[in-house]
Amino acid sequence: MTTPQHPAESTALPYGTPDTPRLAVRGEAHLEAAPETARITVTLTARDTDRTRLLTNLTRRNTATLDLIRAQGDAVEHLETGTLTLTPHLTKRGRADHVRHYQGHIHLTAELGDFDVLGELTTRLADQDLTRVEGPWWGLRPTSPLHREVRRRAVHDAVTRAREYAEALGTTVAHLVELADIGADTPAGADWSPAAARGFRSAGSAGFAGGAGGAVKGADAPPLDLEPQRQYVNAAVHARFTLVPPRL
Repeated sequence: MTTPQHPAESTALPYGTPDTPRLAVRGEAHLEAAPETARITVTLTARDTDRTRLLTNLTRRNTATLDLIRAQGDAVEHLETGTLTLTPHLTKRGRADHVRHYQGHIHLTAELGDFDVLGELTTRLADQDLTRVEGPWWGLRPTSPLHREVRRRAVHDAVTRAREYAEALGTTVAHLVELADIGADTPAGADWSPAAARGFRSAGSAGFAGGAGGAVKGADAPPLDLEPQRQYVNAAVHARFTLVPPRL
């Protein structure tokens, strides 16, 4: 009994034939450039035995912090409020639980495209009481032409490799059969490659806090000298070609 085959299975030629040999290559490209953005996160903390008084204080400090960041004008490209938390801390009195005090946090995120104001802004933010500043995280914009350029170079590298292999066989490349990003056919959520193949890497951060025990405190605290971290952009593709049959 003959098992019926799917049409696609009967015509698939994954390994090529002597009349239509196939060649599979990998193309890669790596570029580096100065970052385009810097992202910082700001966490405001307040604590009080009275919940209303805590909320009033936290709201006041949040408004002052937002005004300080917005005062940087066009240097701030994005400003977002993340989470607000208000936590009662309990103490045991007899058989009942009583609130000892309340603690609140507000998390803010700011992304800057002008690094000239970054050092002064982070210093002034960290100089506030009970304020934690983390960052900067350097990065490239999603619309950066560097992403397009590195993909173009990866494809060019694949074509160049294919031609070099064909030349070694004394023949030429005939047709492109397939071109795919590395991992394009991998199910969502799978960890299919190292970070270098994911597009770009953006790292480099530090945390510092204002208030008691803070690393930066005082009206005359000098602006931090922050050196932008170079960004590395990578692309990789798989390409399959057919060759003009070589004479071996």
